[in-house]
Amino acid sequence: MSIERVNPPSLAAPSGFSHAVAVTAGRLVFLAGQTALDGSGSIVGSTVAEQFERALANLLTALAATGGSPDQLVSLTVYAVDLADYRAHGRDIGAVWRRLVGRDYPAMAAVGVSRLWDAAALVEVQGFAVVPSAAATSSGRRGSTATTPGARSG
Repeated sequence: MSIERVNPPSLAAPSGFSHAVAVTAGRLVFLAGQTALDGSGSIVGSTVAEQFERALANLLTALAATGGSPDQLVSLTVYAVDLADYRAHGRDIGAVWRRLVGRDYPAMAAVGVSRLWDAAALVEVQGFAVVPSAAATSSGRRGSTATTPGARSG
């Protein structure tokens, strides 16, 4: 499996993202949107940078449960209720990214929204990753999601 981050010289130099990510082989993992929820279901953190850190950590926890690692993220969308505040804290958010993920960036987008599902949430992250096919694991899985046509349950 290979992941190539592509940044054509004819486009503006990226800062905190890659223009494109090309992948050969592997297993595609869809990562649900994550906010700054703690284990009890409460939003933690009062600033966008604090909430981004928790949301990203939650996303990486879900990725790890599939056998994946941060360097295998190929796309990430950030939803922020105050995009100007998100941009104003870009240095802090970038420092969180480098600490949790590293210096490589997936294809990314940031979208301003009027509200997130959890009213106290300031930011949500959603992503895609490509992990090696051999990374399949049952860690973190609850119940069976595969069904056989015609099979009866219970």
